[in-house]
Amino acid sequence: MALTRQALSLGMIVTSALMIWKALMCITGCESPVVVVLTGSMEPGFKRGDILFLHTSKDPIRTGEIVVFNVEGRDIPIVHRVIEVHERQDTRDVDILTKGDSNDQDDRFLYTYGQHWLSPQHIMGRAIGFLPYVGWVTIIMTEKPLIKYILLSALGLLVITSKD
Repeated sequence: MALTRQALSLGMIVTSALMIWKALMCITGCESPVVVVLTGSMEPGFKRGDILFLHTSKDPIRTGEIVVFNVEGRDIPIVHRVIEVHERQDTRDVDILTKGDSNDQDDRFLYTYGQHWLSPQHIMGRAIGFLPYVGWVTIIMTEKPLIKYILLSALGLLVITSKD
């Protein structure tokens, strides 16, 4: 009976976390409403380990905005600032160029080979806020898998051995 109760408690915690994530997705309109800054390319504004909150908008993207984008062939989204926006007069299509604040050159070297601009489809969201350093937990668990397994084992042991 106690083991069943503990399993149900764990299930409720996991379900609650998933519900919160889905609610954030609905509110922000982003597939990934929270991202972790993984490099120092946006310093001094955002440091490695900061968590960014994203949203999507129908408003046009403007120069100076911080966006998270994904390009073909890269698994991890990139957080950088928009430095140029070009609107084609004939089609009204928009071309976007980005750059990390602490990088010397624009991001064309990060884009898919032969791609010189991003299109709005590449943009996952725009940064609307951040929490400093909170993302270090994710970075450490990704870079040091042993720590992740130790932490998960400790949490599992805690759930199994708890009295209530």
